[in-house]
Amino acid sequence: MHDSNANSGQDLTIAGLVHDLKNVFETLGEAADLLSTDPHWISLAGAINRAVEQGRRITASFQESARSLEIQSILENSIECTKDFLLTTHRPPLEFFCQLEPGLRLAGKPGAWERVFVNLFLNAAQAMPEGGKLEITTRRKENQIEMVVSDSGPGIPQENIEQVFHPGFSTRHLHTGLGLTIVHSIVQAHGGRITAENGEAGGARFTILTPALQISIPQELHPTSGEGIPETGINQRS
Repeated sequence: MHDSNANSGQDLTIAGLVHDLKNVFETLGEAADLLSTDPHWISLAGAINRAVEQGRRITASFQESARSLEIQSILENSIECTKDFLLTTHRPPLEFFCQLEPGLRLAGKPGAWERVFVNLFLNAAQAMPEGGKLEITTRRKENQIEMVVSDSGPGIPQENIEQVFHPGFSTRHLHTGLGLTIVHSIVQAHGGRITAENGEAGGARFTILTPALQISIPQELHPTSGEGIPETGINQRS
């Protein structure tokens, strides 16, 4: 009986948090709508609205049922959110290059997977203060999906590779070091694993392996690798 009550309390806490955050997002959305009436602030209003939608997807991930979504769609949202963050915080842009096997879908909560990629992308941005390149590749590997995020930064010091997913670990001042811990936790919760290493040509490389969905999707219904996903930095936004 005690455990049941504890679970109910926990569920109520999450539901209450989601409810209150919805009110915050509603306020931010209305503020963005006001900004959009001024041509000078249209771009910023768009970035705020996209950030609000990301916040809604993240909070929904705490309550939504597990389902499946195409990796391409998740990456599109993640890349757009990252570019907006870099733009509004006046950070140098990143260039994104995607090579995606058509038709791959991820099981679980799309909002949670979006958090995985946004945190990986922002981690790379912090390691490349002058800007750089990010390459994302996905492919089916036997009964798993392999997703690799590689950057053109300085790489990870060898003595730190085993610690990068530990809570609180960070080599950068004023950073909490929780980004990669969040990534590790979400990937594990979805039955996968993530590893960190340095690429042969330099830069950091994060590899995620997660169970593949047994869903057959005709290839002709999907674009070739990476089509439709932005491949340039935020300074190229139309």
